[in-house]
Amino acid sequence: MPFSASVLQNDAPEADKNDTFAPPGLSGRGRLRILSFAHALNRGGAERAAVRLWRQWAQDADMVLAIGEGHDEGLAGAGVRVRRAPPRLAGLSPNARMLAWLPGVIRAERPDILFCPGNTYAIVAAAMRLLAGGACPPIVAKVSNPMGREDLPPPRRRAALWWARTQGRMIDRFVATSAAMADEIAAVAQVPASRIDTIPNPAFDAAVFARLTDAPGPAADAPGRLFVGVGRLVAQKNFALMVAAFARGAMPADRLVILGEGPERPMLEGLIAAAGLGDRVTLAGFNRDAGAWIGRADALILSSRYEGLPAVVLEAMAAGRPVIATDCCVAMAPLLAGGAGVLVPPGDAAAMAAAIATLDPAAFDPAHARAVAARHVTERVAQAYWPVFLAAIAAPGPRTQALVPG
Repeated sequence: MPFSASVLQNDAPEADKNDTFAPPGLSGRGRLRILSFAHALNRGGAERAAVRLWRQWAQDADMVLAIGEGHDEGLAGAGVRVRRAPPRLAGLSPNARMLAWLPGVIRAERPDILFCPGNTYAIVAAAMRLLAGGACPPIVAKVSNPMGREDLPPPRRRAALWWARTQGRMIDRFVATSAAMADEIAAVAQVPASRIDTIPNPAFDAAVFARLTDAPGPAADAPGRLFVGVGRLVAQKNFALMVAAFARGAMPADRLVILGEGPERPMLEGLIAAAGLGDRVTLAGFNRDAGAWIGRADALILSSRYEGLPAVVLEAMAAGRPVIATDCCVAMAPLLAGGAGVLVPPGDAAAMAAAIATLDPAAFDPAHARAVAARHVTERVAQAYWPVFLAAIAAPGPRTQALVPG
């Protein structure tokens, strides 16, 4: 199915169909000034999604990025003004570095909006309300992972709930990536619905979406099925569960390729060897073009303990590939409804093995999956943020408030 503008327009709600909207200039500068920040741009899905938004916003706004370390992923060439943390702060932890440096950047840049690209950075965003004082502009925070954290033991979950409520008092507007996540923000962070906006996650730009929709699919002469997993090799992604489920549910000629790198590689290599899967399970390392693998796969597997809204699932849907995923976030069940995938309980190797064993491509609806994925094209998503920014500026929510446990 080749990409065309009609794929987006026909599926877009009325509020999203105005592609000519342009933000007005503020602060006498002629253009909206957005400041965002990141520790580094090679850390995970939240950063990759943010890079897509920053590139797009730079076409219509004065986009400034404060980055702690590492490469800028071509953002400077895309019109983003990149500011780097000074070398003297290199010995600090990522959060400490940002807390020491970002208030000065805010005072120097005088942005109209401070954009927080994900939950990982919420501690920095909330601190700016205190550390930058009156210079801190309205804060818009994208929620990229569950706030309730039901995966945590009770003491840590109580701390997570307190932190969620604290964010609710310090951040002006929240952007949820699904209606279910918006409901969670309202309930967990105790934020009124008037300060929560729902905007899909920017999973890919229009050109990538077009390539995914043209993916060739599995090789007709392959002796078995190809399953693909994508993500950092960390505890959150629970690739140990994926390997165990594949060992139990796959047929002898099936293969599993895991794209990603991280600290759990030695442990996973041991599990693969112990299961006698060395010639069938491959830890292929980080790959910038995971979509090419997904497009050739029989199915994508997601084994995470918790997630926000994984872009890799949307890539599989754009390619018309079935998804086997854990019910790792409030958005997953609605996303896979209607024939896009199979949902299994988090941590349940037997259920995932059964889904692998009984995978039936005929039970999936690739046209429906592609239509849902089209809502997440960056060009559309980036436009949807402009009214959110203007609302935050026109009717700001919280300002400096005491951090009183609620």
